[in-house]
Amino acid sequence: MRSTRNTGFALATLTLLAAASAAGAQETSRAVADGGVSVPGWTGAIDAREASRGSTLANAKFVAEGTGFQVTTGPATTFWNPANVASGDYTVKATFTEPKYMNLNNHPHPYGIVIAGNKLGTDQQSYLYCAAYGNGNFIVRAFGPQPFQMNGGRGEANAAVHKAAGPGQPVTQEIAMSVKGDQVACSINGTVVGTYSKSDLVAPGKLSSTDGMYGIRFAHNTEATVTGLTMTPGGGSK
Repeated sequence: MRSTRNTGFALATLTLLAAASAAGAQETSRAVADGGVSVPGWTGAIDAREASRGSTLANAKFVAEGTGFQVTTGPATTFWNPANVASGDYTVKATFTEPKYMNLNNHPHPYGIVIAGNKLGTDQQSYLYCAAYGNGNFIVRAFGPQPFQMNGGRGEANAAVHKAAGPGQPVTQEIAMSVKGDQVACSINGTVVGTYSKSDLVAPGKLSSTDGMYGIRFAHNTEATVTGLTMTPGGGSK
């Protein structure tokens, strides 16, 4: 009888731990004080799922910081300037610094580069992004207009992606996305971490083109600075 009781207790404990873990994974998006986009020419859109829960763009914050930007979310948000357009072969890159890893969340959240943006802010939008986590993972996903994954729902680990020393510690990632010929690549900290064929990206229900607007994307409840956002024609990864 003791064995049965112990087994039941262990199963109950595991169930509670699993429930707690699931609750953490479903962390609620915060509303950022004094939010909105205040950089001239820039705009943004929160994810449809976030909007369905009552969040708005005013619940995220995008401001100028020196020659770059300070971003605080709030709901998961994509930011862009309609004047920033790339076509043919090109590379878009920027440096992301999370000054206090996991400062606003209870598990790692990603941030990164957006390319191939078309009809952004509408229900027919399409774009591709590569984003890094401060735990050494990266993720490549797209909306076309329904989301689709290129390396799994939670991404994958790569030694090129920097890891924070722990919560509250700084971590920096240089992220680049390149289009060259029939290939699209993501590089992090100077190393190509993923390469994808255009035919797997540009198709009905997926991207309309690899040409389009570029910008940046942040998951919910994340804070970082962005510097050196540039687009270089040619498609090199550096």
